[in-house]
Amino acid sequence: MYPEELIAPMRLELVKSGFTETRTAEEVEDYIKNKKGTVLVVVNSVCGCAAANARPAVKMAVQHAKRPDYLITVFAGNDVEAVKKAREYMLPFPPSSPSIALFKDGTLVHMIERHHIEGRPAELIAQNLISAFEENC
Repeated sequence: MYPEELIAPMRLELVKSGFTETRTAEEVEDYIKNKKGTVLVVVNSVCGCAAANARPAVKMAVQHAKRPDYLITVFAGNDVEAVKKAREYMLPFPPSSPSIALFKDGTLVHMIERHHIEGRPAELIAQNLISAFEENC
């Protein structure tokens, strides 16, 4: 686990953009399984590609007129049970941090894995997400 004081600013970056932190498996399951509509799940991370690419991309994307009904985040390396539950819903994709998943009525409809994040500009990732929002939200 990372020290909470180290990751607090990384958590806050998404919370300030409208994301709800989910720190337990039950909270994740409530959003993905029990809520109707669309849920964007961001597996946040301390890595450089989360800071330079993933978080800026989702912050841009959620400013779009069409966006998911719910925005949630889990933190890899700290929210262990929440991350595990989110990744169960993301199968058959292998675990990756950071990653971004869009669910519609409990079904995974769009996935961005770490290898789609690393080395790609945040604007390109945001455009990918906006396209998924246009199609599913």
